Amino acid sequence: MLKQEIEDGTRSFADPAFRADVIDGLTRRPRAIPARWFYDRRGSELFEAITELPEYYPTRTETALLKEKAGEIAALVGPGRAVVEFGSGSSTKTPIVLEAVAPSAYVPIDISGDFLRESSKALAARFPGLPVVPVEGDFLQPIKLPAGIAAAPKLGFFPGSTIGNMIPLSSADLLRAMRASLGAESNGGAMLLIGMDRIKDVAVLERAYDDAAGITAAFNLNLLERINRELDGTIPVEAFRHRAIWNDDRARIEMHLEAREDVTFTIEGRPFSIAAGETIHTENSHKYGPRDARILLRAGGWTPIAEWTDPEDQFALYLAEAQAPRPAP
Repeated sequence: MLKQEIEDGTRSFADPAFRADVIDGLTRRPRAIPARWFYDRRGSELFEAITELPEYYPTRTETALLKEKAGEIAALVGPGRAVVEFGSGSSTKTPIVLEAVAPSAYVPIDISGDFLRESSKALAARFPGLPVVPVEGDFLQPIKLPAGIAAAPKLGFFPGSTIGNMIPLSSADLLRAMRASLGAESNGGAMLLIGMDRIKDVAVLERAYDDAAGITAAFNLNLLERINRELDGTIPVEAFRHRAIWNDDRARIEMHLEAREDVTFTIEGRPFSIAAGETIHTENSHKYGPRDARILLRAGGWTPIAEWTDPEDQFALYLAEAQAPRPAP
């Protein structure tokens, strides 16, 4: 089958890093695959559907906060910055920021090229006078921005509490990579507008990640379908189910794919087996209290200068500026 797919051009060739992470993740114990591989075209579409679910409060809460606080954000940021969004811009949040801060350019960065190009095209049509410069890449690493953007003062934008998908060590590393990408010492310094989800009632959290319509389950299971599509996998997707679990010790929701029965399959001819009840850990969503969030930002090289939250204290927005190097405490 693989030979025929190569000959007729229907095979989708995988990113070598995807292959390495999948093989490593299914070999190790406990099994785990990084959440960044959710976001192929189908995964990105499913995530957009998740953001519209009634159970998924972060998107509507953050969007309302951005609308309500846009004037305050703009006053602190000032006009003329290049807005660099870590993740392809959504049709709801990104325009709020672009309209508020009067940017000199908009630079979305995303690992999913197709989704990046489509969202960039839509935003360019909505803001015809604004230079839109998409950059395909992994923003977990420092990224060299295009000529003409690098020297400009910049505002990083990282909505959606995506920072919570990483363990705290990786989150701090990501914040440092963002600081490096934005150029902390560039003209006017760098600023970061970031969303972080709050710790709250466990039932609210679990419903948000295990919705009644099964969209989050489909999003999680799509990772297995992607492995089958891109790595010549034979995983019986129907033999797995989605699970969302609150881990109080680590203050996070965990997403897992649990085997309903003993399962055997291959990936590019390599055999694997998973016993009934075993899981593949696919995502974390850490939740932060106010002090935790500020400590994390400072650990990543950012000084918080403003914080906004909704009346129910479900979600928070932080505006931070790049810290200057300090030789002493």
